[in-house]
Amino acid sequence: MKLSYVYILKCSDNSYYTGVTSNLDKRLFEHQTGIHPESYTFKRRPVSLVFYAAFTDINLAIASEKQIKKWSRAKKEALIFNRFEALPNLAKKTFK
Repeated sequence: MKLSYVYILKCSDNSYYTGVTSNLDKRLFEHQTGIHPESYTFKRRPVSLVFYAAFTDINLAIASEKQIKKWSRAKKEALIFNRFEALPNLAKKTFK
C-alpha cells in the first residue's frame, strides 16, 4: 500500500506552505535544498515541517491539500497545534 502525504511547512518569513507528495522525506529535502528555484519556498528557506497526514488514497490527499490551502492562517494553526475543536468555529464567518 503506497502512502501519500499532505504536509504544511513553516517558512522563514513565517508563512505556511501546504503540499502533497508520495515521498515526504525526499520532498522535504527538495524544499530545504532549493532544488526547484521557481517554487514558493525557494526564497523562504529554511523551512520546517509543522504538520503532516498520511493517506492511502492519493485523491483524498489531493482534496485535503486543496481544502487546507483555502484555510485562514488561524485555521491552519489550529490544525498544526491539534486544536481540532476550534476548526468548526474558525470556518464560520462573522457578519457585522
